[in-house]
Amino acid sequence: MSFTVYTIEMAYAHMRQLQELANRSRAHQSAAAPRSADKSRPARAKKR
Repeated sequence: MSFTVYTIEMAYAHMRQLQELANRSRAHQSAAAPRSADKSRPARAKKR
């Protein structure tokens, strides 16, 4: 049985990646808000 070493650097890099994705998503949504107001639910990120 092998265990994956998950370092704080890996966690930090992943959080930074999610933050960048959230910032891009927020910028895109604010720009597209007038024409996407009829969507019933927000799109979800893909699970890995």
